[in-house]
Amino acid sequence: MPAGCSPRQAALLILQQLASGDLHADDLLNQELSRDRLQGPDRGLLAELVMGVLRRQATLDHYLLQLVQQPLNQLELPVLLLLRLGLYQLQFLDRIPAHAAVHESVELAKATVPRAKGLINGVLRSFLRRRHELSLPDPVQDPAAWLAAAHSLPDWLARQWLQQFPQEEAIALAQASLALPLLTLRTNTRRITRPQLLDLFTEAGISAQPCRFAPEAVQLQGHLQIPTLPGFTEGLWTVQDQASQLVSHLLDPQPGELVLDICAAPGGKATHLAQLMDDNGTIVATDLNRRRIKRINDVTARLGLQIVQPRTADALAPDYLTGERFDRILLDAPCSGLGVIRRHPEAKWRLNPAELERCAARQRQLLAVAAALLKPGGVLVYATCSTAEVEDEAVVDDFLSRHSDFVVDTTATLFQLHPELATPSGSMRLWPHRHGCDGFFAARLVRTP
Repeated sequence: MPAGCSPRQAALLILQQLASGDLHADDLLNQELSRDRLQGPDRGLLAELVMGVLRRQATLDHYLLQLVQQPLNQLELPVLLLLRLGLYQLQFLDRIPAHAAVHESVELAKATVPRAKGLINGVLRSFLRRRHELSLPDPVQDPAAWLAAAHSLPDWLARQWLQQFPQEEAIALAQASLALPLLTLRTNTRRITRPQLLDLFTEAGISAQPCRFAPEAVQLQGHLQIPTLPGFTEGLWTVQDQASQLVSHLLDPQPGELVLDICAAPGGKATHLAQLMDDNGTIVATDLNRRRIKRINDVTARLGLQIVQPRTADALAPDYLTGERFDRILLDAPCSGLGVIRRHPEAKWRLNPAELERCAARQRQLLAVAAALLKPGGVLVYATCSTAEVEDEAVVDDFLSRHSDFVVDTTATLFQLHPELATPSGSMRLWPHRHGCDGFFAARLVRTP
């Protein structure tokens, strides 16, 4: 990309990279913004274009199907992405004049796929003429097709959520999953109290509020650059969603205990466990990826915590932590990430039911490994950031059918403080549309003495 690139050029390149590899949109955006080739409002426009097109992809494609003469899967990828980018600006960005959105799209086509400039121009101008004629599926005749098109979901996920919820609540979940999430922080209570941290942000002119459930959680308003916020360098807080924080409270580790955090990177929960233990005891934090282990080291150093011991290790290897036993274990298992698609919308278009089944198979293996490492009388929390029952309740039910020495513990202090977070089966369920945080599932399992 040339040094003087535009936000639309950068957005097109990022969307192409995302379509051709298992990359993350926020990582690619951070890489581009760190190069300082875009300044001022152009930086915000880049993020808006990339994340907006990813969030609204199904809606955009539904309209494009009514405007383009050929099937979308027969278009060259750059052409399809240019159409999505142009249509997103026309449909969802009021502050960009229509003529400017069309002109910039055609100019970008000239620079990238010049043979398609006529198609891009014709389709976008056709949308402006016919936008009031374009239709969505009938919500009564085909609720799943309507939900998918209106709220930009894969068809299979729209059907799944309609099976889990009444239609109105499925719509609310879909709307919440499209919304921009607020930045949520966890107070480092070993260095500052939450009220003091809130005062610090207020003094800096930043709107900050305490969260409803997690006692350390703070939400900030506005477009903010994390490393420049007050207290970052001093380690007064770290970025972590409220739902993720509540998982550590469900485990409820005590000072002096030996705790294992499996799949621990990037270290949010491991450092939270250390806080809850008053940095007294030992937390073994393992992860498969050596580079991600570095992130655990970085965050523990910034927060000033001593008891976290990061280790590069494969939890499914035969020699994983052989001979060691732990008082408490946290398994935040790798999953589909359906509960965090508002943060990572690219995941919606990569997942399918078969992938969820593959995740569940690995989760069952990991849970069995964790169980073998737990002392009698110990506590094991199994958690995912998924909304899919196949990864959550079904995994726990399968585990309990094979491990008669484990029971679900419904007496956790967290449930006593917030009974609305508990499901009838005694697990914790958090939903974006109900609780204003990421979608999470967690079950607290106790091994009988």
